[in-house]
Amino acid sequence: MPAGEMGGSQVKSAVRTVELLEFFAGRPGMHSLADVQSAVGYPKSSLYMLLRTLVDLGWVETDATGTRYGIGVRALLVGTSYIDGDEVVAAARPTLDRIADDTGETIHLARLDGTNVVYLATRQSEHYLRPFTRVGRRLPAHSTSLGKALLATHPDEKVRELLPERLEGLTEHTLTDREELIAELAVVRERGYAVDREENTLGLRCFGIAIPYRRPARDAISCSVPVARLTEAHEQLIREALFDARDRLSLATRHL
Repeated sequence: MPAGEMGGSQVKSAVRTVELLEFFAGRPGMHSLADVQSAVGYPKSSLYMLLRTLVDLGWVETDATGTRYGIGVRALLVGTSYIDGDEVVAAARPTLDRIADDTGETIHLARLDGTNVVYLATRQSEHYLRPFTRVGRRLPAHSTSLGKALLATHPDEKVRELLPERLEGLTEHTLTDREELIAELAVVRERGYAVDREENTLGLRCFGIAIPYRRPARDAISCSVPVARLTEAHEQLIREALFDARDRLSLATRHL
């Protein structure tokens, strides 16, 4: 929300601080003062003072010249504490370990955040050829099996409220028409799991299933496998492992 559109109960300096940190979190690397100002639109003098304050507190770092800015180590500490204190992540650990062992593939736990999914936990595949997704990564929900599994727990009208008519295409296979996506979500609801057919990363197929401890669901798990290694028998094993994991996590999170 731009600072000029704040409600009366919001403090301008706090809103600007959060917006700045979200700017850096979404754009890795170092950025000049001019680049930051162009993105956030704050007056240069007040932006500079806010940046210097965040640098002094460790939330923002500068390069050797002191003229370029990036996210600081304090943000990592807060992010880590979020993961460490999350009850779903803690409850899911044994199940994530089990499904990783059963499938031999990369397993993810992610949470819906607006129109994106954020990765909360991952188990890496035992194979040399494997995908890599770090905890904290944010991806568009419409291009992932995790996101589609979660969007499918919402009514179609809610999906229309969340997503624009034209969606970002990450690969040539991404669904970029909202109504086509909604039609696929109906299939997801019927069969109980979602599929990403190289829609986020070429050469990678993912299967995702929502954890129904809330309705609409907030969290989902997925299994990612290179298409070069995916056989019909292996796909069947993955689907069965995901349904088993969903049932286990439903029990593990029933108190949340």
